[in-house]
Amino acid sequence: MGGSGSKAKGVWPFSGTGGGGGDSGTDGNEQSLARLKGSRNATPFVFTRRSSLYYDEDGDLAHEFYEETVVTKNGRKKSKLKRIQKNLIPQGIVKLDHPCIHVDFPIVLCEV
Repeated sequence: MGGSGSKAKGVWPFSGTGGGGGDSGTDGNEQSLARLKGSRNATPFVFTRRSSLYYDEDGDLAHEFYEETVVTKNGRKKSKLKRIQKNLIPQGIVKLDHPCIHVDFPIVLCEV
């Protein structure tokens, strides 16, 4: 389903070291890359997310939009709903009411 995991291999966003494995002989490239991304100052909380809602031409906000069309077949009128997929503007980034924990947080929080 979702693609919310990290795409970088061996780089944990919440640790000071560059690798997730036991390799202690890695070169400094991974560590310098991690420093450039600011992983030492990263927090395990997520405060924003990308919204799945869209605006249409009238300014209405919804997940999907439909238009009612009338189809005449054999002299009978039948109405159908046609999904609108053009001229929709994504809502963008939305601030969360309560912060969530990031998916890539590498520590077990509660063990039962």
